[in-house]
Amino acid sequence: MSTGKLLNAFKNIGRQIYPLKIIRANTICGCLVQKSRNLAVHRVRRSRDQENFTNKDFLLPLFGGGLLAFINIANCFSDSKRNAEDLCKAASEDDLYVIKRLVAKGVDVNSKHPLGWSAIHAAAFSGNSKAMKYLIEKGADVNVCDEYTSPYKIASHKRMHVLDVVMLREECFDGLKRNADFSKFTPLHYASLRDDYETVKLLLDAGADPTMKDGRGYVPYEYADQLKPLLKDKFNEFGVKKEEREAEERRRFPIEQRFREAIVGQEGAINAVASAVRRRDNGWYDEEHPLVFLFLGSSGIGKTELAKQLAKYLHKDLNKGFIRLDMSEYQEKHEVAKLIGAPPGYIGHDQGGQLTKKLKQFPKAVVLFDEVDKAHPDVLTVLLQLFDEGRLTDGHGKTIECKDAIFVMTSNLASEDIANHAIQLRAMAKKITHDKMTNEIQDENITLGRVFKERVVYPILKRHFQRDEFLGRISEFVYFLPFSRSELSQLVSKELNVWAERAKRKHSIELQWDNDVLDILADGYDVHYGARSIKHEVERKVVNQLAAAHERGLIKAKSVVQLSVDYPNITVPIDGGDELKPSIKMKLLGESKDDPQVISMSDGVDDERPIFF
Repeated sequence: MSTGKLLNAFKNIGRQIYPLKIIRANTICGCLVQKSRNLAVHRVRRSRDQENFTNKDFLLPLFGGGLLAFINIANCFSDSKRNAEDLCKAASEDDLYVIKRLVAKGVDVNSKHPLGWSAIHAAAFSGNSKAMKYLIEKGADVNVCDEYTSPYKIASHKRMHVLDVVMLREECFDGLKRNADFSKFTPLHYASLRDDYETVKLLLDAGADPTMKDGRGYVPYEYADQLKPLLKDKFNEFGVKKEEREAEERRRFPIEQRFREAIVGQEGAINAVASAVRRRDNGWYDEEHPLVFLFLGSSGIGKTELAKQLAKYLHKDLNKGFIRLDMSEYQEKHEVAKLIGAPPGYIGHDQGGQLTKKLKQFPKAVVLFDEVDKAHPDVLTVLLQLFDEGRLTDGHGKTIECKDAIFVMTSNLASEDIANHAIQLRAMAKKITHDKMTNEIQDENITLGRVFKERVVYPILKRHFQRDEFLGRISEFVYFLPFSRSELSQLVSKELNVWAERAKRKHSIELQWDNDVLDILADGYDVHYGARSIKHEVERKVVNQLAAAHERGLIKAKSVVQLSVDYPNITVPIDGGDELKPSIKMKLLGESKDDPQVISMSDGVDDERPIFF
């Protein structure tokens, strides 16, 4: 009888015979039940390695109250998570044989226990150097964070009983305080807590970061006793080296260059954001106030993308370092509670706010308030305190310090005026870029930007927000301009490259194009929709034809498709009709570039159907 079938059998017995309340009451019966449960789990795990075993192998540890305890445990187990549990258990026991067997089976050494920790956490706390060395050799992350908080929170989130959570935790971390918060503990935190020199040295040699903070903001040396001087020296040494590495990387690979890899055009916006971030990175900024940007411009010209690239540059991980809130969801007064959490006595008080909950987890994040002009005025009142003092009070009355965060607001206000002054602003941006390269800063460029803001942009913003104190808390007003003709060609080329890579990866089809194709597709640009209009034009004129030809079997794997422009012979209107415009033509070059067979296709009148001739 397989282990999985046996576990399912016990689950069914528990559901049919014993109500859930009886099972939960039985789990509190005392030491006898606890020992029986531990013995039952141990017998199940040991029996997985045996080829033949029967139900009798389980009868002894399941006798009496232990049966009910095992039924409750069995309901918490699942086949998909069992390997991670076994790996953590083996790491805590320094069982190198089991660890090697699991790794040979393909178990990821960084896989996490269902309750949040990984094998290297368990090995670090237990001081098992053999297991630690092997896990590190196999690629274990020495800076991985534990996601375990407290038994009550985990039990509520996982829908388990608190005692089950406690017992599973004690399998790997026997001796720790049950109710302590271990969220974001790294292996070095656990090793420091135990004052284990060998484990601490092993982790530091493997690249563990002694400057990482846990969920409560403490670094590893603050948990140590005898090893505190050593860890503090490593903390200072690591911090200095980290700053030197980051400074050298910034010199070799400037911020502007990183932004330009992902964003087309927008030299003025890139220069403004990069200058502010450079001041912050090098310590030339006001530490008491966070950095606040207002990105202004029409839709689809890179405002959100620049905010994402900023978060990627600062934090590498967008999932943690980037918080995006659509302010169109906060148009009503009562929706302020969604932002910071409901007050006591109201529904949702225990859940917290969408902003406060995320800022509490990552107080240095880049926070994007998208379309801030659509938010209710009471939401702006909340943002006043956030932008001025870098702190926010949630629905529980707790203050969140986030002075190191960067706040970015986007808006379409004044987009038409910005477009009308695009020539002047673009010339100013080019001049600033040139001045930076020649180390010559011209005052007239700064004056031009100030005059434009005070005479054109500021009155529009003041009419809408009606708050000078709100606008006064914004560090930088950043203008995004409509794309020039050369920038449109870059956008088209970028979009075609995306589809070429997708065609190669999904269908093994090579896509090529002439330079004239870029100009034809760039004609589909709509200033109101920005880069999105280029994306849609490429889909209409190119991707639709490719999809139709692929569906009809005209292009197959290893095909080479050439895009070109078909210019009509007649370019004037006939009998009052529409002017005949150039269209996109596709040529199939067989299965290789040297294949002489050529089949021509034209998009003709219907862009969605290829016409063959």
